[in-house]
Amino acid sequence: MNVNSSRLFQLFKYTVYALLAFNVYLFFNEELAAAALQFPNGIDLLDIIEAYSATIDTLAWVVLLLLFELETYVLDDEKFTRPVTWTLHSLRVICYTFIIYAFYGYLENLAFVRDVLPLAGVTDLCNLVPGEWSWASTLDEYWPIAADNCGSWSNAGAFVQFRDMQAIVDTAGHTEIVRLAWVDVVNAAVWLLVVVVLEIDVRLQERNRYEGLALRASNGIKFVLYSALLVAAVYWGFKGDFVDFWDAFLWLVAFVFIELNVFEWREEDKALFAHDQEIVR
Repeated sequence: MNVNSSRLFQLFKYTVYALLAFNVYLFFNEELAAAALQFPNGIDLLDIIEAYSATIDTLAWVVLLLLFELETYVLDDEKFTRPVTWTLHSLRVICYTFIIYAFYGYLENLAFVRDVLPLAGVTDLCNLVPGEWSWASTLDEYWPIAADNCGSWSNAGAFVQFRDMQAIVDTAGHTEIVRLAWVDVVNAAVWLLVVVVLEIDVRLQERNRYEGLALRASNGIKFVLYSALLVAAVYWGFKGDFVDFWDAFLWLVAFVFIELNVFEWREEDKALFAHDQEIVR
């Protein structure tokens, strides 16, 4: 790779990282609007993770991504002094704490969207006008039901209401929302497994043991995990949730960069070892 192409590659990589950072803002805006309906009396401290699970999750992942970038590309091996190593590992532990916390938030959100009650006596959404009811168009997206749109949301004759919330949806829409909540949970769990494998890769590479069976096992496991993440991204794309699809796609691209960093690091170590062997001879 020549100098110009290398610079373009790095520019593209850090552009992807910047777009992922911007997604924190997009998720915050989306969840802020949903939280106003889901928690009309205000958000307690314990409810923050349920209300802003995607925002917290994405922010922690962005920081973790940058830490991986530092360790696998930016910092040379001789820069890994004890204070630097301790700082990186401590920051990573903090990120993992929030990521696991966010995973719990996805589980809580799944439980919330599954908990619905039949809306008795309502067969036409226009009967709810005037009122302060909202229609759940998809997961975490709610629209006020008004006279000018009440006939456009659904022609179903029965509806369900989310418990303790002035928001409703028909049975088909509720099924899709629950499925999306499940995809959030599965996607978050798979990403946790990805970083576990990647952490093992980095530690093995630091000890020059990322070879043979360890390398093949890692590649096989990550192929399955990344395939599952791609399926989730495609599902979001087909269901019209562009922000989730775009975010999932960018994360896959970003971790391809981290994988390339580890590969390049491994090749440099092999070349250095071969050079040292030549000197010994």
